[in-house]
Amino acid sequence: MSYNRREFLQQLGFGALQLGIISAIPASAWAATLHSGQLPRSSPESQGLSAKNILDFTNAVEADKLNLHSLMILRQGKVVAEGWWAPYGPDMKHTLYSLSKSFTSTAIGLAVAEKKLTVEDKVLSFFPDDKPATVSANLAAMRVKDLLTMSTGHDKDATGRVRESKETNWVKAFLSLPVEHEPGTFFVYNSAATYMLSAIIQKLTGQTLLQFLTPRLFEPLGIDDPDWEVDPNGINTGGWGLRVKTEDIAKFGQLYLQKGEWNGKRILPAAWVEEATRSHIMSKGGSRKPEENDWLQGYGYQFWRCRNGAYRGDGAYGQYCIVMPKEDMVIAITSETGDMQAILDHVWNNILAAVKATGVPADKEIQAQLQKKLTTLALPLTSGTPTSELTAKLNNKSFKVADNSLKVNKVSFEFAKGWCLFRMYDDRGEHLIVNGLGNWKVGLTNLSVMPLKLVLTPVPGEKLTKVAGNGAWVDENTFEMTWRFIETAHYETVTCKFEGDAVQVEFKRSLAILAKTKDARPVLSGKMMA
Repeated sequence: MSYNRREFLQQLGFGALQLGIISAIPASAWAATLHSGQLPRSSPESQGLSAKNILDFTNAVEADKLNLHSLMILRQGKVVAEGWWAPYGPDMKHTLYSLSKSFTSTAIGLAVAEKKLTVEDKVLSFFPDDKPATVSANLAAMRVKDLLTMSTGHDKDATGRVRESKETNWVKAFLSLPVEHEPGTFFVYNSAATYMLSAIIQKLTGQTLLQFLTPRLFEPLGIDDPDWEVDPNGINTGGWGLRVKTEDIAKFGQLYLQKGEWNGKRILPAAWVEEATRSHIMSKGGSRKPEENDWLQGYGYQFWRCRNGAYRGDGAYGQYCIVMPKEDMVIAITSETGDMQAILDHVWNNILAAVKATGVPADKEIQAQLQKKLTTLALPLTSGTPTSELTAKLNNKSFKVADNSLKVNKVSFEFAKGWCLFRMYDDRGEHLIVNGLGNWKVGLTNLSVMPLKLVLTPVPGEKLTKVAGNGAWVDENTFEMTWRFIETAHYETVTCKFEGDAVQVEFKRSLAILAKTKDARPVLSGKMMA
């Protein structure tokens, strides 16, 4: 008889979502319990890692308030540690932001292997109908390779100018921009360059980047249900916008660590892996000197070189796929942090330090501590108390909201033991968020996540968003909610201040909290309705 991993855990008395290090199960047992889409599991010590250093890493990132959402560590092809900070979980996808770029680069590698193009091909050759009336020598010289290495020749990142152009044809907008430098000679991090790689795939194949990658990469690796944001014409954004699960990030890194092989089959040419992950141009970024800076180690084909002989794909606010060939390790992390270098520092200082040259004796006490830590990870709840003297007065009451740019016309509150239901009405109808009081309540909402995001591009067809809410009375007259949109990197706080029969509702998105800036949305003013 064979079990899948979830059934096996349940047979042993583990909850379906209690993931972490199950030291009681030998590595040999895991091999028989995993379905084809999952990576094998093991203990750190059996793969030559110190559990204490991994425990130190989780404690360090929490002490520094780096707001990690998930962590998965692979050694020798096996998952040795994994954890999700509640309310995030293993079955949830997560926005990757620029970590998406490494997947786009992979699509180009696959297309090159199929002889659909070469990296020396000129960008203009794919878009004869979209080129400007006057073509500069630098634009004419721009190659696919220059898109891959962020050396298009633009003096500044083209992304904002492309997205904010009146031209809805982003390819045409990109090609209309001045190219100040000789392509291949000047590094500027440029998400629009990666978008152009996506547009090239679609132009060549008639398929979106997502459609092209599905049979060639996602299905062989057992990556289920990925989605990708699109431009106004349905072209995948390429440089951002992919969503997959944490284990999918780890699989992607493991594919590269294995030089493009997966389960004995060649997915990606080894030569492409080597070429994509070596330094082609000196990168820029960060404020530290080069020996302390993981943004000054060189740039490949949409991969960053790192210190310690490693390389990575990464995305804004802390999405990482770190590959450490010398140590035979892959680390996948999702987060929302304002200090991406700090997370990498903790990786080098703790996880890299966990690798031991000789065998690691199992310390049952440390194993137990790590297992407990990884299975009870949680982000802080809204601080305060679950009730106030106002609760009874406000229960089932609605407030008429004064005219505002959000077109919100009414809000209401329903309190019960353990939860608060917040309703908001605007020109699109009613929007609900359930908030736990002292815990997270996970549900779906039709509220738009656009105001929270770094880049305002949609996932095709997405009308409902997963959200985890909790709330507390921060004082007798102020009820504050935290809404985590748990398949994005972001959250927001919603502060409701009551005075007499009036309420003020203030929104603050996490990016404004990180940057210590004001949220652009107005404060809503409401009066209690009879």
